[in-house]
Amino acid sequence: MSSDPWGRVDETGTVYVRTADGEQVVGSWQAGSPEEALAYFERKYEGLVVEIGLLEKRVQTTDLSAKDATAAIDHLREQVDAHHAVGDLDALRARLDKLVRTVEARREERKAQRARQTDEARHAKEALVAEAEDLAQSDQWRAAGERLRALVDTWKGLPRLDRKSDDELWHRFSHARSAFSKRRKAHFAQLDAQREEARRTKERLVAEAEELSSSTDWGPTAARYRELMAEWKAAGRAQREHEDDLWNRFRGAQDVFFAARSSVFAERDAEQAENLKLKEELAEEAEKILPVTDLKAARAAFRSVNERWEAIGHVPRDARPKVEGRMHAVERAIQEAEEAEWRRTNPEARARAEGLTGQLQAAVDKLRKQIDQARAQGNNAKADKLEKELEGRQALLDQALKGLQEFGG
Repeated sequence: MSSDPWGRVDETGTVYVRTADGEQVVGSWQAGSPEEALAYFERKYEGLVVEIGLLEKRVQTTDLSAKDATAAIDHLREQVDAHHAVGDLDALRARLDKLVRTVEARREERKAQRARQTDEARHAKEALVAEAEDLAQSDQWRAAGERLRALVDTWKGLPRLDRKSDDELWHRFSHARSAFSKRRKAHFAQLDAQREEARRTKERLVAEAEELSSSTDWGPTAARYRELMAEWKAAGRAQREHEDDLWNRFRGAQDVFFAARSSVFAERDAEQAENLKLKEELAEEAEKILPVTDLKAARAAFRSVNERWEAIGHVPRDARPKVEGRMHAVERAIQEAEEAEWRRTNPEARARAEGLTGQLQAAVDKLRKQIDQARAQGNNAKADKLEKELEGRQALLDQALKGLQEFGG
């Protein structure tokens, strides 16, 4: 009989293995010596050790699924429980039990990870839905459309949720995209209608502009072109394939008219520049009339200058205020001399001025006496009040005296 610490072979060739539950029959060996029998079953044990070691490594270092790992553990456990090997089978069972716990822990870890991923995916999809619903109300058609397409790609990259939740979120997401597409389609349909209306309006404006291009009624035609331009801008844009052609025709018609007008105006400007030179000479002649010393001679001289002035045509518009202002200044100076002469020679006006001055002087004298009396009686409040009134009357008197001086006395 032969034996080792974990097994033995009896005289009949039966091989046993020692376990915590006692000896278990491994098998019968008739092909050789007992030592060979033990060596054979010990090799089978070593094979199990190697297989368990490999499975432990796969569980620790690869993404072997819990299902596949459990199936492998069960397969090895069947071999260990069959007792067809000689060695520490209890130790192998302990390693398999530990491996079961490891697999279960990894199963729970992966379950928790999947739960986290699902929760993250739910929040991500809810955020996508919220953004899509906001974009559904946007009028930034290009940017919002591009962003919605990007959101679809993002959605496709996220894990699925449970069917009910995923379907509900997708329904909201899809509805938001559909609502945006419907609004965008309606907008561009309206835009197309507006552009067609703009095309018809601009064709009418072009026809009128081309008809006016040969007009020589410069002022009204230029004004009408300004109105046509305002109507053009208010009409909005036509379709791209029509807009440029219509604008070129419209602008071309205006260019023909304004080029013709510019040619005429250039001749007119030359004439007006010569007129300005003549009027400046007359203004200089008129200014020599001042100061007025002989009213009659001044009037006659200004009349002569003015008659020649009126015979001269228009001057450039920007120069007109200055040169006409010089003539008006001379005319006002003569008018003021006439008014001063009239005041000096008008007895009624002098009498009225003298009467007003006398009345004001009497009022001032009276107020001064009243103030003196009030001071003498110790009534300072009344005196102060009367002094304020005196100030007003004195100012009127000073003004009246100044006016009286204009009458020469």
